[in-house]
Amino acid sequence: MAQVSLNKIRKVYPNGFEAVKPISFDITDGEFVVLVGPSGCGKSTLLRMVAGLEDISEGALSIGDRNVNHVDPADRDIAMVFQNYALYPHMTVRKNIGYGLKNRKIAAHDIEAKVQAAAKMLNLTDYLDRKPSQLSGGQRQRVAMGRAVVRDPALFLFDEPLSNLDAKLRHQMRIEIKALQRRLGVTSIYVTHDQVEAMTMADRIIVLNNGQIEQIGTPAEIYHRPASTFVASFMGAPPMNLIAAQGHDGRIMVGDMALASNNIIGPVTMGIRPEDVEIGPDCEIPFTVDIVEELGAHRLLHGQVDGQDFTIHVAKDVALSAGPIRMTIKPEAMILFDAQTGLAL
Repeated sequence: MAQVSLNKIRKVYPNGFEAVKPISFDITDGEFVVLVGPSGCGKSTLLRMVAGLEDISEGALSIGDRNVNHVDPADRDIAMVFQNYALYPHMTVRKNIGYGLKNRKIAAHDIEAKVQAAAKMLNLTDYLDRKPSQLSGGQRQRVAMGRAVVRDPALFLFDEPLSNLDAKLRHQMRIEIKALQRRLGVTSIYVTHDQVEAMTMADRIIVLNNGQIEQIGTPAEIYHRPASTFVASFMGAPPMNLIAAQGHDGRIMVGDMALASNNIIGPVTMGIRPEDVEIGPDCEIPFTVDIVEELGAHRLLHGQVDGQDFTIHVAKDVALSAGPIRMTIKPEAMILFDAQTGLAL
């Protein structure tokens, strides 16, 4: 295992484009950290700098107790799992898993022992003599993980490893990767644009946007206390409701409706999660249901509050159709953001 430290890491390309603004954070031994954000936010570039596949323009990167800014990727004691598996099509599963060990001049019987152990761990024992073309997408991803495991690295790096799998396999592999990481106790950095992967797998999440950090926190902190409207709208399925409001006379007003008590004065953005809303005939806020989205375990009501888009999460046994209803929000769950900067107040 290893601690990872990034101190004002920056990436600027020769054409002047700043892909990653100065970023600093530490990862503790054995921690599973997920970098999440939209396409082009800099998360894969940041991971590639940690891997040594991209030069660092400025700043210092340490893995364990050594600076690795100018250390070759092969000498960083890392193992990387790619989106496209990067398997050798002409080699068997056995040879794919053990290839890196062979290059390190490890004895053949030791390689076989490590391959067998990894195959058992990843349920690949029956597939060791097959070629990648004879495997499913999930099995290929396990082979790529097996190749990483046998190296006994200090650091695992995952670059969107599940993006090529269907929804069912993604769910299964999320569980398998997290279970494997916990079993091995290896420090891990995982890149994804999928906020569900981030929420379900991470010990801590780092939300990136436009090459900089928007927020660092546990999944619960990121979800319940987003630091900005960007985080609030990006993390969560469905995302947090964000509606324009006004602080006036000790109340938060939406149109002519007072939704909560607060001493803030002036325009704000009010954030509320869809599940932190109650509905009923005695509630004070009118809500117009436009669409009822049936999701089996629950329903989502999509509609309007004071002409602004709003979503409510209700239980599966709440039978509703399009039309007017009434709702109330849980004031303790409401978050206010600065209307200009988008930062939480």
